Amino acid sequence: MDGLLVDERDAVLHLTLDRPDKFNALSADLVHAVADQIDHTTARVVVLTGNGKAFCSGADVSGDKPSMDTLHAANRLTLTILDSPKPVVAAVNGIAAGVGVSFALACDLQVVKASAAFMLAFTKIGLMPDGGASLLVPAAVGRARAARMALLAEKIPAAQAAEWGLVNHVVSDEDFAAEVDRVVGAAAAAAPLALARTKQSINAATVAQMRAILGLEAAGQESLMHTEDFAEGVAAFQAKRAANFHGR
Repeated sequence: MDGLLVDERDAVLHLTLDRPDKFNALSADLVHAVADQIDHTTARVVVLTGNGKAFCSGADVSGDKPSMDTLHAANRLTLTILDSPKPVVAAVNGIAAGVGVSFALACDLQVVKASAAFMLAFTKIGLMPDGGASLLVPAAVGRARAARMALLAEKIPAAQAAEWGLVNHVVSDEDFAAEVDRVVGAAAAAAPLALARTKQSINAATVAQMRAILGLEAAGQESLMHTEDFAEGVAAFQAKRAANFHGR
């Protein structure tokens, strides 16, 4: 579909978000298309990346306001990545923001360009983290750092993300493609049944509450989408100005 490049070769499924003019912002249809590809692939490894300067900037708020359809699609993709027996590698080529962070962290491995960064930007438009970020981020970096990211919407550079334990591979921009190939090659050559069981046990130890957390996020997000603050946040984003929130 428009906005997604699919390339399956040498037992590896490459999925590239292809909306570079919008920093790979997402619609519900695009997110479902990614999940469909992961669900139906016979490849041994999946790679998720972005085209252009961004990995994924989250839900598209440049036109219509994001809807619960987008959130439900995002929740489906997070669960699809976690539940897939295949190793899923996030090749983070640029900024990951909003639910883009959720998807990167749901992946089993992240190979990240040194120039990339991570940002839970939800509160800037009057929303809360979704796509499982409420669990994925603290599972990786702890409650204090997760609160800093989620409440203050600070941009975390790749090197700092690696130092915190948010991601597991950060390499120079020049070495990025080679490191993605190395990591993917190692995963593709490993015993697939052993990888599947290993992934299952790690996820059981770290994100077993994911479905409950997705439910909490969905309920909270649906409530927030009816607030004046959300309308103001989207309007401010579209006008490229600071938002003026009033708590209503």
